[in-house]
Amino acid sequence: MSVQFSGEPMLDMYIFETTQNIEQLEKCILDSEKSSGYSQAAINEIFRIMHTIKGSSAMMLFNNISTLAHSIEDLFYYLREEKPDNIDCSLLSDHILTGVDFIKVELHKIINGEKADGNPSEIINDIKSFLNELKSKNPGFMDKIRPESEEQPRYYIAPTKNKASSNYNAYQAVLFFEDGCEMENIRAYSVIHNIKEFTEEVYYCPEDIIDNDNTIEIIRSQGFKITLKTDKNYDELYKFFNQTVFLKELQLIQLEDSFEFNKFTESEQKEVKAEAVMVPKTDTDSKKPSGKDTQLTGTTSGQNIISVSVAKLDKLMDLVGEMVISEAMVTQNPDLKGLQLDNFQKAARQLQKITSDIQETVMSIRMVPLAMTFQKMFRIVRDMSKKLGKEVKLELIGEETEVDKNIIEHISDPLMHLVRNSIDHGIETAEVRKSCGKPPVGTVTLEAKNSGSDVVILVRDDGRGLNKNNILKKAQENGLLQRPAADMTDREIYNLIFMPGFSTKDNVTEFSGRGVGMDVVLRNIESVGGSVSVDSEEGKGSVITIKIPLTLAIIDGMNIQVGNSRYTIPIKAIKESFRPSSKDIIMDPDGNEMIMARGKCYPILRLHKLYRVNTSITELTDGILVMVEHESKTLCIFADELLGQQQVVVKALPQYIKAKLKGKGLAGCTLLGDGGISLILDIGGLVNI
Repeated sequence: MSVQFSGEPMLDMYIFETTQNIEQLEKCILDSEKSSGYSQAAINEIFRIMHTIKGSSAMMLFNNISTLAHSIEDLFYYLREEKPDNIDCSLLSDHILTGVDFIKVELHKIINGEKADGNPSEIINDIKSFLNELKSKNPGFMDKIRPESEEQPRYYIAPTKNKASSNYNAYQAVLFFEDGCEMENIRAYSVIHNIKEFTEEVYYCPEDIIDNDNTIEIIRSQGFKITLKTDKNYDELYKFFNQTVFLKELQLIQLEDSFEFNKFTESEQKEVKAEAVMVPKTDTDSKKPSGKDTQLTGTTSGQNIISVSVAKLDKLMDLVGEMVISEAMVTQNPDLKGLQLDNFQKAARQLQKITSDIQETVMSIRMVPLAMTFQKMFRIVRDMSKKLGKEVKLELIGEETEVDKNIIEHISDPLMHLVRNSIDHGIETAEVRKSCGKPPVGTVTLEAKNSGSDVVILVRDDGRGLNKNNILKKAQENGLLQRPAADMTDREIYNLIFMPGFSTKDNVTEFSGRGVGMDVVLRNIESVGGSVSVDSEEGKGSVITIKIPLTLAIIDGMNIQVGNSRYTIPIKAIKESFRPSSKDIIMDPDGNEMIMARGKCYPILRLHKLYRVNTSITELTDGILVMVEHESKTLCIFADELLGQQQVVVKALPQYIKAKLKGKGLAGCTLLGDGGISLILDIGGLVNI
């Protein structure tokens, strides 16, 4: 799910946290199913996740999600407490994943600004029926109520600010919420969450407001008690508390001195220190000094990682791109030509190094591992295996490989289509596989690896493979062949499956037969500057190779001149450049220009003819040829001269230019150091013109 936030801080946090929890929940369920049973740790984890979703959804007034989460929580509370035997794990997973799908749909509505109005009553009834059936098979369970602690503990948060102790005021506050507002414990937690920004020390009672629903009754009857130190004055603090939603009554007093504060909190400090020894020590902890400072420091050690909005990263990336352009405009200024400026050159080199380091750092911040995207495919494999009656396992290789955040969002759907296609078209049933001498369980493998400035993703299966004759037959029937089949290579024949409307299925099913899917894969991958190819061996399986760039923002390019126009060729596509001799220039039977290089002939593309650019250099021997390669296809681009290598910031072409130059091999444009504009060539588009 690609999360687009609303701009409302609490709603944004809810969307983010719930999305993360759902992904974690789904992984936990699938892992448990693979292990043929739910461990106690898995049950506890799922219970915790659903408890969190229940509370946060209720606080945000998404009652349908909260009610569904509560029913799942009740189920796992029973599993946790009673540990019943003879659980149908597959059926349990089905119920929970159905609930997960419902929550995903509701989250999608919330993200799009729609009302989360789905009705989960049918799912809840199914879960309750499953729970009642478990209880009937395992008698003796009494619906337990988690016991309240005899004492009402208070919770302590250590100081997070390095201020002099003389700069604080001490306060006691008691908050009472309106009758019928519900989830008072979650509302209390929201107050504590917000108050941490300006507190020196804070204690609150009751303590376990998140983990224990029974604290609701305590808060209703006695109020939510907070004792804190802060540099805020009374009026500021009073105003802060009065902003609390559903607040009915506020009691706020300022304590006279630290003695009065310590008298109230002394016992709570001892309790916190006693509990601290139960936390497992880490290497970092062992290096900390003992005493009170150790405790205080330890509570803030989790601040090493922060969440940052993708929009802010995009803005930062844009600014870095502009900085790269500005640096080039300074160092390559035409006014500096012919001047001997040693100090300036030294400073320029230093600036270039710093700019490059900043760029790399920002790029690394935007990089996201493919692990989460790959992990989502387990759900696809599970659901399709059950519905198609096939035994399929998914293997992941290189899931730690990283790509740009913007690119990863474009490849999730293509990967889903490819995995579905591999299971539906490729993997045979267990009986068929046995008769072919294969293991009964089919294997789909997702592999990712770095290749220069690209990331290569392989979707491999050990199924029946592709049938060339069937593909050609269907392509002929649908009028998709553009040249004789005899002139086509195996790869070209296999790549016909990406044509719109193409399908080898005779019957339309839930998963295939409509002729859509593979063309969507191709479009999505090409939209981020990537490519897709297919290799297959009949009876042994298929391999689909996806090649995508690490990033779309900044590329290394070679600038070339054609007349008064300039173009940029991505460095990764260039094999070599050379000035041709007249004896190596030949013509093919169709009258197309070719160049002979090391015993092989390559086609020549004149950019000035393609883009109708006026130039005085029309003889091949007067210009330069740049040999480029894309997907085993090679082309020699004719230009007036090479201008040099440069990092360029990719800018999208205006829409009207895109429409006018459709299919003309342009990927975007960039601003050069002298302020001029250079068009970035799409080599994949040029080799296929």
